[in-house]
Amino acid sequence: MILAKGQNVALPDDVERVDVVVGWAESEIDVDASALLLGADRKVRSDSDFVFYNQPESTDGAVRFLGQSALESGAQARIAIDLSAVPAEVHAIAFAGSVGDGAFGQLGKIAFCVVDGAGQTLAEYLTADATTESAFLFGEVYRRDGVWKVRAVGQGWDSGLAGLATDFGVDVEDEAAPAEPVVQEAPKERAPARRRGVRTSKQVAKKTKPIEFKLAEQDTWQTARLFSVVGVGSGEEQERRATSALIATMQAVRPFARALCARMGAPAGAFEGYVEVQYERGESKVIPDAVLKVVRGSRVWTGLLEIKTGNGKLRREQLENYLDVARKKKYDTVISLSNDIPAGPGELPVEVDRRKLAKVALRHLSWAEVAHEARMLLSHGGIDTDLHAWILGEFLRYLEHPRSGAAEFDDTGRHWVAVRDAVTAGTLRAGDAKGLSVAESWVSLSRHLALRLTAELGVTVKHALPRRHRADPAARNAAVAERLAAEGTFEAVLQIPDTAGDLVIIADMRTNRVRCRTTLEAPNEGTSGRRVSWLLKQLSDAPGDVQVEAVFAEAGNEACEHLSTVRANPKALTADRSGAIVSFTLERAFPMGSRRSGTAASFIASVTAATDGFYGTVVQPLRGWVPAAPKQPEAVQPEPGE
Repeated sequence: MILAKGQNVALPDDVERVDVVVGWAESEIDVDASALLLGADRKVRSDSDFVFYNQPESTDGAVRFLGQSALESGAQARIAIDLSAVPAEVHAIAFAGSVGDGAFGQLGKIAFCVVDGAGQTLAEYLTADATTESAFLFGEVYRRDGVWKVRAVGQGWDSGLAGLATDFGVDVEDEAAPAEPVVQEAPKERAPARRRGVRTSKQVAKKTKPIEFKLAEQDTWQTARLFSVVGVGSGEEQERRATSALIATMQAVRPFARALCARMGAPAGAFEGYVEVQYERGESKVIPDAVLKVVRGSRVWTGLLEIKTGNGKLRREQLENYLDVARKKKYDTVISLSNDIPAGPGELPVEVDRRKLAKVALRHLSWAEVAHEARMLLSHGGIDTDLHAWILGEFLRYLEHPRSGAAEFDDTGRHWVAVRDAVTAGTLRAGDAKGLSVAESWVSLSRHLALRLTAELGVTVKHALPRRHRADPAARNAAVAERLAAEGTFEAVLQIPDTAGDLVIIADMRTNRVRCRTTLEAPNEGTSGRRVSWLLKQLSDAPGDVQVEAVFAEAGNEACEHLSTVRANPKALTADRSGAIVSFTLERAFPMGSRRSGTAASFIASVTAATDGFYGTVVQPLRGWVPAAPKQPEAVQPEPGE
């Protein structure tokens, strides 16, 4: 349900655990989510009722900060609530956000969502009226006459996280005062230690260098693998090896465990993992691939993990059996991990009986997301020691080997060939179930490309989707299938921070070509010839077969030539044209693979190679136009004798 400011809605009676998700589009700006457990006086009972990045869990374990993650549509922060564990004296849980630099007015619309264990939205509030505020109270989950409700608030603070927390009764620790000169005095009775408040400043992530091996006499020498791929078969053996490598790495590298556990809904704490634990279910046994434990204070979070590798598919019956065991044992979550990449964050590859999700959450991770978290930590900080960096690097090395079965995304699905042939023959229709399945695979591939570039570039790359499609997978897949039937094309838009324009990828099934393009604004000063020269200087190393389209101010006035032609004759774009160039569009076509999976000739491999090639040779070198700083008027020189 979409809420207006001040509106409230009751949560379903059978829902005991919910997640509060704060989402925003400008991923380069960090929004730090927090929660405050409030009594009847609208104040916290103690500082421990303030849950945020430096204090990620309330003392009773009812509210947990799960961290922040990047999405194709921007970024999100997530906080988990166990409604059954909230103390009776807590009347409301307020949810806020803060920005360290800038203000909420720079973020546009911000989504405050309450979702159940399967990711279904129970309430949502969109706020776009923030201006100069650096902290914002989005909404609250509160108890009224024994019923839990959600209210949209939308109130801002100019004093940041510390100011907001102080207003709700939190004692925020001041910055340390400058040291005073030491004066020798007679010993005095020790004064009571000053009560320390909550520190709201963030810790700086550590960054280490991986261990280097320099003594090899030839390039063909290979270092020993920590996780061997020798003798790895398929099926059960492959899954056991992948499970063992994953759990061992999580136990050794704590930041990696925290990153993955946050995606699973676990608190930040000490991690332990156990493999192939047997549980009784009636007259049969249930054996998940791993049991995950995270302890923080007196609370223990437990999750059952089911892993699939290669082409192994998750089964509804198996997941429902784990949900039954988890409910009986009062565990928190069942997690599935496979090569399935759901088209949208929070979506599940297998539908289960929703009644089984009342007390246990079901979450899904892909191997691509696991590899993404490992690359992000290795490239951009957070690892404590060189040894831990090496261990995590070896785990990633294992995942990247074909024998691991942990492919990132390499299969468009069993309906690919039939849909491909139907597009070529002109017989595909928008409502074809097979077309809808392949459409979902395309969105998954687009998401995979965004995750891959995010880890490689160290910035959050977004797969841009219309807002209505982000929360409605059926409408999204239908729109992709409709375009495929009508035009024979797929399209994805990747938004990459600090680039001059978006990266647009079009796979044309009728011409068997992948076209990549980007559009950037031309300089708003100088002649059209100078604007073309400005572009050519930036494309000195780009391939000559890139198409360059110049769009002039007059509607319908465009010119297009290959880059090699424009290099030889820059006037090829401007001859016999009037008006100024306002923008350039650069496009290059690549061969498209037709196979479903596997080889370099596959569709996925060709789209990935086209994306990498176009970004590296065309998009990466481009910089948007920056006008020169305004000049001061020249000083008037006095005439001689004045």
